[in-house]
Amino acid sequence: MVVYSMAAPPTPWSKSLAEPKIHKTAFVHPTSQVIGDIELAANVIVAPGTAVRADEGTPFYIGENTNLQDGVVVHGLEQGRVIGDDQNNYSVWIGKNASITHMVLIHGPAYIGDNCFIGFRSTVFNARLGAGCIVMMHALIQDVEIPPGKYVPSGAIITNQQQADRLPDVQAQDQQFAHHVVGVNQSLRAGYMCADDVKCITPIREDLGRSRKNKADNGLEVIEVYNNNLGAETIEQVRYLIEQGYKIGTEHVDQRRFRTGSWQSCQPIEARSVGEAISILESCLAEHSGEYVRLFGIDKGKRRVLETVIQRPDGAVGSPGTFKAPTTSSSFSSYNGNGNSYSSDRGYSSDHSYTTSNGSIPAETVDQVRQLLAQGYKIASEHVDERRFRMGTWQSCQPIEATSANEALSALEQCIANHQGEYVRLVGIDTKAKRRVLETIIQRPNGPVTQTSQTHSQKSFESSPSYSYTTSTASPITTNTNLSSEVVEQLRQLLASGNKISAEHVDQRRFRMGSWTSCGPIQANSLQEATNILQRYLTEYQGEYVRLIGIEPKAKRRVLETIIQRP
Repeated sequence: MVVYSMAAPPTPWSKSLAEPKIHKTAFVHPTSQVIGDIELAANVIVAPGTAVRADEGTPFYIGENTNLQDGVVVHGLEQGRVIGDDQNNYSVWIGKNASITHMVLIHGPAYIGDNCFIGFRSTVFNARLGAGCIVMMHALIQDVEIPPGKYVPSGAIITNQQQADRLPDVQAQDQQFAHHVVGVNQSLRAGYMCADDVKCITPIREDLGRSRKNKADNGLEVIEVYNNNLGAETIEQVRYLIEQGYKIGTEHVDQRRFRTGSWQSCQPIEARSVGEAISILESCLAEHSGEYVRLFGIDKGKRRVLETVIQRPDGAVGSPGTFKAPTTSSSFSSYNGNGNSYSSDRGYSSDHSYTTSNGSIPAETVDQVRQLLAQGYKIASEHVDERRFRMGTWQSCQPIEATSANEALSALEQCIANHQGEYVRLVGIDTKAKRRVLETIIQRPNGPVTQTSQTHSQKSFESSPSYSYTTSTASPITTNTNLSSEVVEQLRQLLASGNKISAEHVDQRRFRMGSWTSCGPIQANSLQEATNILQRYLTEYQGEYVRLIGIEPKAKRRVLETIIQRP
């Protein structure tokens, strides 16, 4: 393997000429550069176009099984050090099983703990990330210490400790995805190293040559991998699980029981080789043709990892990347227990695989449910008939004790079905603060709410971390305004309750920082006056975010924050 590495150059602050220490199992692509006092531990992979330069800040440590993907830059300032897990000083410490994805900048002094995931084009500078943190795309983390197991959403700017301390916890699906990325890159490392090894690559080339010849002679493709029809990613997943010492399990369920999550175990896989495991796996697939089959690993703590559906009733067999479902605008995907794509506006493209049985739940509501669960909130639903709607006497539907989006959506569908001809609303509850973070109507007496009618309340619990209590209702409005019926009804309810009303605006650049500016109080005695003033603000601040604020005057607290205009 040809590696472009060199000693640190002599400089006014250092003439050590220290050279990189690269473990024999690590792979560094020839187009990457590793310079100076750097230790690459076992099984590290450094992808093409990456620069790791310990020529100013020094030394660096990259832990075992960590992957530095294409275009990553790791550098450090001359001054400033962090304490590594070995209690020594480092300019940059990156722990084991970490994924530093495409175009990330890690600039020392910086500490990245074990099992961390840093998303595309994010920057970490003068910061410390505890073990198991997940940072999504285009985030900036500077001058802070992030506790272990925290989640940083895409585009977040975390530059003070208060922001870092308020970050949500990582969810199980996130951990599984990060674990999967490490496994994929370990397979790539092994593949690259094999390609550089004549003894390893020659038999493969000969097999390919024989396969092409057979195809030419017989007109048939005869390439076989362990004599099976599984996708390459599933095979690599099995190989990774065995190499890491995990046990392997499989389960199946028919279409009727899939919604309830009543999976049953297939034959246990007691295999010491990939070939044996694949053979048993194929038997399970064949025996349960026309059903869902999923594969998972079991660690020493008897916890499941990499739970993935590998067969569906339509006969599709393969790997996580094989299955495509109708997409929605969201970003991060992994697979939950029912093999459905999990998403939470988290920085990677995702495939929502949940489809309602009767089309009663719009895609935006599905997205809201996923986001609420991802942030650790509980979900509930309520209903009310038309007569009691004006009085606000909502009644709870059956409690939703759900840990997956599918279970929650199924329960929501049941509530809608049981209360046809009534209003039904989705409720998000912050159990720690004992407050509601979302209320949005998903059915009206004349049928389901359309997707567009939910726009203003959809993201309110995301963009308003302090006060996110929203109420979306609707009734016929005759005021002369371009505001949606939900916003007009919110104004009506705020006025009827004696609350004060105001509005705030912010441009796209400052939206991420939450630097909202007041439009001014709305001094109105009637609904018509309030809507006219609010409409004027929307016109005045076109191309910006505008949100409606409701304030309880006695307690001087906000009872409503909801975005009513977006750029």
